[in-house]
Amino acid sequence: MDNKSKILLVEDDENLGFVIKDNLEESGYQVVWSKDGLSGWENFQNVEFDICVFDVMLPKMDGFSLLQEVRNGDYDTPVIMLTAKTMKEDVLAGFRYGADDYVAKPFDMDELLLRISVFLRRTQKVEPLKRVYELGNFVLDMDNYLLQQGLEEQSLTEREALLLELFCQQKNTVVKREFILEKIWGQNDYFLGRSLDVFISRLRKYLRPDSSIEIINHHGVGFKLSTDK
Repeated sequence: MDNKSKILLVEDDENLGFVIKDNLEESGYQVVWSKDGLSGWENFQNVEFDICVFDVMLPKMDGFSLLQEVRNGDYDTPVIMLTAKTMKEDVLAGFRYGADDYVAKPFDMDELLLRISVFLRRTQKVEPLKRVYELGNFVLDMDNYLLQQGLEEQSLTEREALLLELFCQQKNTVVKREFILEKIWGQNDYFLGRSLDVFISRLRKYLRPDSSIEIINHHGVGFKLSTDK
């Protein structure tokens, strides 16, 4: 196997499984797709995965039982649970068994991809690379919270830098407001939403010298960093 991050997907729904696998592979991941819990467990034992995505309602071995088997000997591999169940008891059960995250169906594929990327950054076993992003004529230096354009430098606050980094990771993709707030601010409420709008205005001001970059507001949904570079 190559150096692509390896994902174990266990989903018995043929259509949904195909869509998830296709999107993950399009995003550069290597995916092993199992269609029941038992084969998922067998694959987990034979391959070293970077992250797992388990449905809860599975034939032969349900997702919670599969998660328990995994956690009996592996406490580090992140596991995201997919389920149509949204009852508080089911969510708490998943976390008690060792799930790292919980995504309720129907879900937005971009959100799942972003959650996976967050866990993979946290658990990379190689020496971390410098967090530097090219954005049009700008360079975002996350180690020093600097936005650079040629010889010009703009110092950023930590939250400004984290917000711009999130957009850099999701160029030309709509990122939901609630996800931004939970990721950067730690919670989602009305007043933090107003704070987010202020931060967006600041970033637009910083990026204004490059006309190829635009932060677009998708009303009621979120924001998209649009760039052709």
